[in-house]
Amino acid sequence: MMRQRLVELDAVLAIARRRSFRAAALDLEMSTTALSNAVGKLERQLGVRLFNRTTRSVSLTDAGRDFVERIGPALQDIHDAMNAARSQQEIPSGTLRINAFATAAREILSPLILNFLKLYPQVNIDLVTEGRLVDVVAEGFDFGVRSRDLVPSDMIAVPLGPARRNVVVGSPAYFQTHGKPLVPPDLLHHACLRIRLPNGAPYRWQFEKNGQPAQIDVAGPITLDEASLSRIALLEGAGIGYVMESDVRDDLEAGQLEMVLEDWTPQLAPLALYYPGSRHPSAAFKAFIDLARRFSKESSGRK
Repeated sequence: MMRQRLVELDAVLAIARRRSFRAAALDLEMSTTALSNAVGKLERQLGVRLFNRTTRSVSLTDAGRDFVERIGPALQDIHDAMNAARSQQEIPSGTLRINAFATAAREILSPLILNFLKLYPQVNIDLVTEGRLVDVVAEGFDFGVRSRDLVPSDMIAVPLGPARRNVVVGSPAYFQTHGKPLVPPDLLHHACLRIRLPNGAPYRWQFEKNGQPAQIDVAGPITLDEASLSRIALLEGAGIGYVMESDVRDDLEAGQLEMVLEDWTPQLAPLALYYPGSRHPSAAFKAFIDLARRFSKESSGRK
């Protein structure tokens, strides 16, 4: 009975957080029908409607908003107590949820995440990639991965590897036909692959030399929001791109892409794994942090 009641309460909080029955069902690893039935049962027992539902949206009623505000802290204490008991296990297990932007995920997938799964086969990783900055606690994640300078000040951060940088690249065929830019303003006379930010705004390419910054609002035949798509377009000779060096390192070494304006692209802050302080971290949580710290030391030693 207690377990069933926790499912119902967790369902309410998940729907309130995600504002979607479908998204909440995915977070809780249950069917939308089961989730809806659990909430309906609780509403009948309480005698009030907790959510306003339409075919397009879900929102809390006034009663639902008051209910969520009251049960949230108490339910968190219950889960903390349960996690404290589970953390006594010797073998890490369960699911760890990680939020990262796509380039960061590609950088740590093989050396950190896949290596962790080999060491701890009873743990599952739920890796979500998105460009926007999220509140990892509010969104239900265990960890976030972002540039160190973007980590919230109230989080614990573990550096992951050395500094990174963006680079300006193009195919040998493109440069043979159109020439190479020598300074950032030259890009205004080239076909550039434009970048769309998560909020929909175009990204201005950032440069700096001798302490002098420059921003270029480039023009070009295509606007993209994913680095893997930019790489395909670059290899096809569609224009010049502004990408993370790690995304095209193999192509540069193979001579399929060439770098320009190298002295205008300074280093960026390294990546960092970050997480809130937890009084009762699970065995899987602690094991992942330990491996991340070892990965950080090893990658820093390879600089």
